[in-house]
Amino acid sequence: MRLSSRLRHTSATLGLVAIATLVPSAPAHAQVRTADPAARGIPLSAFPRFVKLADNVYGYEEIRQPGFTTVSLVVIGRNGVLVADAQGSVEATRTMLERIRTLTPLPVKWYVVGSDHGDHTAGNSELPKDITYIVHPTSFAQLKRDSAAATGGRVVVVPPRAMTGTEETIDVGGTTVKVLFLGRAHTGGDLMVQLPRERLLFMSEAYLNRVFPAMRSAYPSEWAKTIDAALAVPNVTRYIPGHGFIEEAAVSREELVTFRDAITRVIAEVKRLKGLGLTVDDAIKQANWGDLGGWFLASQQGPIAVRRVWAELDGTLK
Repeated sequence: MRLSSRLRHTSATLGLVAIATLVPSAPAHAQVRTADPAARGIPLSAFPRFVKLADNVYGYEEIRQPGFTTVSLVVIGRNGVLVADAQGSVEATRTMLERIRTLTPLPVKWYVVGSDHGDHTAGNSELPKDITYIVHPTSFAQLKRDSAAATGGRVVVVPPRAMTGTEETIDVGGTTVKVLFLGRAHTGGDLMVQLPRERLLFMSEAYLNRVFPAMRSAYPSEWAKTIDAALAVPNVTRYIPGHGFIEEAAVSREELVTFRDAITRVIAEVKRLKGLGLTVDDAIKQANWGDLGGWFLASQQGPIAVRRVWAELDGTLK
């Protein structure tokens, strides 16, 4: 998710502990439906933390300003560790790798670029140099552009190759991992990670749990269809977001449907405003998001969403 410069990694100010907190997810009935840690009763000092999803499978929740999570997936096999999405800075990714070493001495050998945005890739220079990347051609091209434009000593890692199809299967040793491209969504190169035996689907930024749909580089109508495709993947019972909290299985599906509906509501509101003959600037001023206005980043992402949907309606999205 491309956020403003004020959204910075805050581990240094929160204080790092020697071992990341390892917590089970709270019972579904106890969970507040929000991306706000305070509303869920979770102090910022609890982050970063692992959420155990299955044997040797973890979600890694790190906090970033203005106070919602960025989520990575960690899969530990006999042959090594697979990570899907890292964190938004070198320091944050280094911390994640240190925390992984508290779980296993095995090396991190595979990395899935679920999202090419900087809040997931800006620390990739900390990853092992011989790591195997799995990246969609669209994200591969974007990372090449970002690398060419990087200034001030910023390093954007460009993988050596892009995947050639819509699916890759990786055996990390005892666990089968499927990397899926189900359609354009938040970035256009969105990849998801399915663990068939564990019945999990990590969706990266195609699923923002109770975070206002961030559409700077999105394909709004296609995004909703991609979520429908994710919901149709057989034998998945738990959906893991790229931002917002990891939920228990039943709640995760409900919240994914809620997020899909949020996207369609945003599209419908922009269609309504455009149908009134307004300019895009006036539409931004008059947009009524209802309860979505209380979601994280609504004030920042709402105007961006109006412009993006407007462009889609005009047929100018590439």
